[in-house]
Amino acid sequence: MKFGVTATCGTAAQNIEMAVAAEDAGWDGFFAWDGIAIGPMDTFDPWTLLGAAAVRTSRVTLGAMVFSLPRRKPWEVARQALTVDQLSGGRLVLPVGLGAIDDAAYSRVSGEHVDVKERAALLDESLAILDQAWTGEKFSHEGAYYQFTDFQFQPRPVRGTIPVWVIGAWFAPRSMRRAAGRDGVMPVRRENSFDPLVPDQLREISAWVTEQRGGEPFELVVEGVLPTDPTEANDKIAALEDAGVTWWIDSNWDFDNVTPDGLLERIRRGPV
Repeated sequence: MKFGVTATCGTAAQNIEMAVAAEDAGWDGFFAWDGIAIGPMDTFDPWTLLGAAAVRTSRVTLGAMVFSLPRRKPWEVARQALTVDQLSGGRLVLPVGLGAIDDAAYSRVSGEHVDVKERAALLDESLAILDQAWTGEKFSHEGAYYQFTDFQFQPRPVRGTIPVWVIGAWFAPRSMRRAAGRDGVMPVRRENSFDPLVPDQLREISAWVTEQRGGEPFELVVEGVLPTDPTEANDKIAALEDAGVTWWIDSNWDFDNVTPDGLLERIRRGPV
């Protein structure tokens, strides 16, 4: 299993310090986060942070939890992703999803797509555009939301493409099939995405995705907070790994209690 950590708080400079500390402490990945804050917390552009982290690190995988692709222009994402991919030597992954359905910040923005089916269609169309963009070839697109001709993105990604991890709601067939068709699956409960899935459910998800993919390997990505007791933490990781989980992302979204100093201390202790 690989281990990543999300910089859920701190200044921009502190976030980069966390990225460097994560690499030094043996983590496998460092993740910014994508969202709009409406309170006193710090919120920074994840692409800028990832670009800075790319040139300050040399080994860790980089990404953000989680890019709301339906809220972003896909041709801008293509260029931003290519930039970070090149700066990092091919270490970027792209975790994506619909975006929070009931988002207090985005509800204040006019013209936002709020219907779940509409966001899902936007996500599918955006992913199709990214697939074409990363081929390096000239292409045109005629979709329900975007139309353009003769786009071309150079250079190609360092490793030929950029891995995409997609949130899949268990069990919503269309959502899970979308995720299963990509490089990684980030499963959440259909009813309540904040309530973690238990190992037996993750084992069932792993088996279902494996069958859908005909045995082709994929990443099964889970995030959360480990118990503070080392024995309990190791037991939890062992159970997740036994269930087929390949990435654990340590993400503390308790904004009322997580602090930059506390998060940095957690990162410096290492994954488990």
